[in-house]
Amino acid sequence: MRVLIADDHDLLRDTLIAFLGAEDDIELGSAASFDEACERIREDEAYNLVLLDYKMPGMNGLDSLTEAIGMKGGQRVALISGQATREVAEQALSLGAAGFIPKTLPAKSLVNAVKFMAMGEQYAPIGFMTAPEETRTHPMAERLTKREMEVLAGLTEGKSNKEIARDLDLTEPTIKLHMKTLYRKLEVNNRTQAAIVARDAGLF
Repeated sequence: MRVLIADDHDLLRDTLIAFLGAEDDIELGSAASFDEACERIREDEAYNLVLLDYKMPGMNGLDSLTEAIGMKGGQRVALISGQATREVAEQALSLGAAGFIPKTLPAKSLVNAVKFMAMGEQYAPIGFMTAPEETRTHPMAERLTKREMEVLAGLTEGKSNKEIARDLDLTEPTIKLHMKTLYRKLEVNNRTQAAIVARDAGLF
């Protein structure tokens, strides 16, 4: 079984080589960039599996993955990454990648995953693929309190201060105070501008 490890981080690449090299049935090649990996694929004896680091020099995301898969008769290619999202992993698998390996995977699991993929199977760790994705707060929303966001939502719906006050069980003077704070934080002068800014930012 021949495996090419392409990663620009020397320590990680050497660690992978050490773990995989301890296995009797695995021969290893290495590369520090996508261009070097392509050179190895073209010139070396055929590899059963190529591991490509998603962020190494020369890599153009999934386009480079597709290019590597199509080289020299279409060897099996997998992505390894410490940064790629589940969405990237899913796209890679749909493009025909042999698998996706997060760099957080334990060494023993990594060895098993490499063997699994080299034998023709597709691999992705269930824990990574099913973990709930972090919801990212919009930068503008981070500047506003929960109550200010509620007032802004009502404003973008075209509601009057009286209607917003009724919906939120607050007094009109309180809504006016929230409006003043909103205008200052959003750097606008009136409710129309505030609504436009919120909609343009995709807040609602």
